[in-house]
Amino acid sequence: MPDLFLLATRNSGKLREIADLAGPEGFEVLSLADFPALAEVEETGETFAANALLKARAACRATGLITLADDSGLEVDALAGAPGVRSARFAGENHCDRSNNAKLLEALRETPAAERTARFRCVMAVVTPAGAERLVEGVAEGLIAAEPRGAGGFGYDPLFWLPEAGMMMAELSPAEKNRCSHRGKALRQALRVIKDM
Repeated sequence: MPDLFLLATRNSGKLREIADLAGPEGFEVLSLADFPALAEVEETGETFAANALLKARAACRATGLITLADDSGLEVDALAGAPGVRSARFAGENHCDRSNNAKLLEALRETPAAERTARFRCVMAVVTPAGAERLVEGVAEGLIAAEPRGAGGFGYDPLFWLPEAGMMMAELSPAEKNRCSHRGKALRQALRVIKDM
């Protein structure tokens, strides 16, 4: 019987990525879609860690399951680390991937290619019903391109050039992305934490 944990998200892209990595390691992953009565937790923290803990604690308390939550985003050096924890809402409350990407490109319009350094950062929180808590982090370094490319992934993936892969994050296969992405790096650590717990 597989080990079970709850992923505190309704984001189908995140669920797919995490389930693809967790399944072969012997885990079954539930998401908040399996608990439609649970309310969304407002991300009021000022850091990725604070937001991940808010979501994991609330979902664990409500379900009694070991819970994994992540908060992740894009940090652009030329924008002093923005959009950061506001990555999903960069273009405003009624955001979508397209509007967030358009705002990012406009903000970097005058920035030379060499100065478009950035990173995806993911912090994952694991919380147990007994009250144990652990944080892990994964980072993927790259550059922001001048225009989107690729049909895979979600969010800022079409703008994120990953030098180690020689292509945009949105051009990677799901397996390639899981191997080198910020979320994949954090999740491999988080799965070890869950097994230890």
